Amino acid sequence: MKNIRFLIIGLLFGIILSKSEVVSWYRIYEMFKFQSFHMYGIIGSAIFISIILMQLFKKGTIKNVDGNQITVKEKKKGIVRTLLGGIIFGLGWALSGICAGPIFVLLGHGSLPILVVLLGAILGAFLYGLISKKLPH
Repeated sequence: MKNIRFLIIGLLFGIILSKSEVVSWYRIYEMFKFQSFHMYGIIGSAIFISIILMQLFKKGTIKNVDGNQITVKEKKKGIVRTLLGGIIFGLGWALSGICAGPIFVLLGHGSLPILVVLLGAILGAFLYGLISKKLPH
C-alpha cells in the first residue's frame, strides 16, 4: 500500500501526457519541422518548473517523504558527454517518434506497435547497465 501513491502519480502523469497531446506523433512531427509552438511550450514549461523545484530542493524547502532534506549531487560539467547523450536521445526520439515517457500511455491507448519501442527501451536500459561503468559520468 506504501507504493500506491506512486501508482496514482504515474496515472496522473499519464493522463496529463495524453490530454496535452504530448504522446501524439503528429505533435512531435510538428515540433521537428518547427511548425508549431505546442511541444516547445510544454517542454519549456517543464524546464521552468524543474528549475524552480531544483532550487527548492537545494534550499531544503522541499523534503522527502521521511522529512529528510534532499541533496542534489553536483554533476561534472562536460559539453562532449552532454552533446553525445542529447544526440543519442534525439535520434531515438526521431526514429521511434516518441520519447520513453509516453510508451505506457500509448499502450493504454491500444497502440500495439509501441511494443517494439518498449522492447527497444528495455534493451537500451539493459545495454546501459552493462556498459555504464565504462562511460564518462
